[in-house]
Amino acid sequence: MEDKKTAKGKKGMQGPCSVKIADEVVGMIAALAASEVEGVHGMAGDATRELLDKVGVRPTGRGVKVDVNGKDVKLFMSIVMEYGYNIPTTCQRVQDKVKTTVENMTGLEVVDVSVKISGISVSGKDQ
Repeated sequence: MEDKKTAKGKKGMQGPCSVKIADEVVGMIAALAASEVEGVHGMAGDATRELLDKVGVRPTGRGVKVDVNGKDVKLFMSIVMEYGYNIPTTCQRVQDKVKTTVENMTGLEVVDVSVKISGISVSGKDQ
């Protein structure tokens, strides 16, 4: 015979549970994944964000718009690239890295990663 505490504990474990991931978290994951790709200087942002980036504070999740529909995710990213890298090749690497990382970490399905090049960084100076 089970005591009330054990029976209650088992009952509490039954039934569906859900995990909700904030769009901002998905955006942060995507931004971090993109920044790991060679040739990507960082995510695009306004002057304040760029100033923070220059002093070593990288605001993650900026430059990313997330659209979640059920388990499907569409990502729209604006990045700043390093000068001298092939744009189509680098963008393809960003798309692949972001898709794989977001899917592995969240369990969501990434159906689209759109990448916009919003700037070029030359020797650490944005152009």
